[in-house]
Amino acid sequence: MTQNPSLSDLSQVIRRLEAKSRAPAPFRRTGSLEDLLGGSVEETDKGQILCVRRRFVAGHCHGRQPLDAARAMAHQPLALLARRGEPPKGPRLLYLDTETTGLAGGTGTYAFLVGVGFFDGDEFEVRQYFMRDLDDEPALLAALEPLLREVDGLVTYNGAGFDLPLLETRFVLARRRWPGTIPHLDLLPAARRLWSARLSDCRLVTVELHALGFERAGDLPGALIPSVYFEYLRRKAPGELPRVFEHNRHDVLSLAALTGWVADALDRAPVAELGPDELSGLGRLWELVDPDRGEACYRMALERGLDSPARERLLARLAWGEKRRARWEASHTLWEAAARGGRGFDPRPWEEMAKIHEHRLRDFARAHSVVTEALERARLHRASEIVLSALVYRLDRLTRRLGGPRSSGS
Repeated sequence: MTQNPSLSDLSQVIRRLEAKSRAPAPFRRTGSLEDLLGGSVEETDKGQILCVRRRFVAGHCHGRQPLDAARAMAHQPLALLARRGEPPKGPRLLYLDTETTGLAGGTGTYAFLVGVGFFDGDEFEVRQYFMRDLDDEPALLAALEPLLREVDGLVTYNGAGFDLPLLETRFVLARRRWPGTIPHLDLLPAARRLWSARLSDCRLVTVELHALGFERAGDLPGALIPSVYFEYLRRKAPGELPRVFEHNRHDVLSLAALTGWVADALDRAPVAELGPDELSGLGRLWELVDPDRGEACYRMALERGLDSPARERLLARLAWGEKRRARWEASHTLWEAAARGGRGFDPRPWEEMAKIHEHRLRDFARAHSVVTEALERARLHRASEIVLSALVYRLDRLTRRLGGPRSSGS
């Protein structure tokens, strides 16, 4: 049963309403978006675009890595990072990162914020071009085009798989010419070679923390960035946009710092101050153009205590190299280390040791001993029937060559 309010109750309600009406209104940020972000509206031949510029002294440290290490890079490390593509012909590199309306790519995905960084004299400048509305895209592309024409190369992180194809699509749809011949360094493949065995993933935020010692405080996760932009388009209120700009700016700075770190490590490798996983990754980068230097990196990685299973894979890699050089004893030593070092059972090193003894050294008794031990280990580790049958077949053949009876089967 509901009771009617008393006069005193009504008086209290009125007093609360009066107090609320006298309270100051909550603070609301006023002013333009460019004032909030510290940017300016710039003119292009296709209209206006919001641009935010930040300049850093070349000696600025991003984490523990100075930016100016990327200014003094030797040509050969850059050629290695370019992989099969053409390396930059000069020192003018443009570090590029995009923030987009989605990760699917295609004609429906926009790059609403494009951050670029480059050295200008004794400073490193970061420029961020932002679409206040989707109609700003022609102006954004017009602002980017002269920058792309003036540089010797682009540096991205997963740009080959995402950023550059997306920008090319936007250029084509806008009927602008995409500078497709510009040399491109994508750091993601190098990062995977250097750190995939040790780190939980090779996202830029993970790699920069490990390699550069840079930790982002209060960083906006990349997965949330599209929704922040769509919220801005709906409400025309900045909301979390400053955090999007900060995230993008950190990406560009990390690109420059990480490029300097990797190029310097390649130029000095092998050096004992690097970790074994990093030395192994540097060896993979070097071995295509300088096998001896690649091998030196590999051997130092082993000396530094490379963990399993990377250790066994690297031993096998070196063993194949010795086999190609017909250095059978050296190859056998490496295969044996790989065979006895891992926790599980891998038949390949045992087969290679047996082949060396049987076909190269003509030591049938030693080959028979190797296959016998391999068969025992295979049974202990419950190897597949195919593996067991192959070992039994090889053991029977060696037994016949030695003049003994056949084995009892798998």
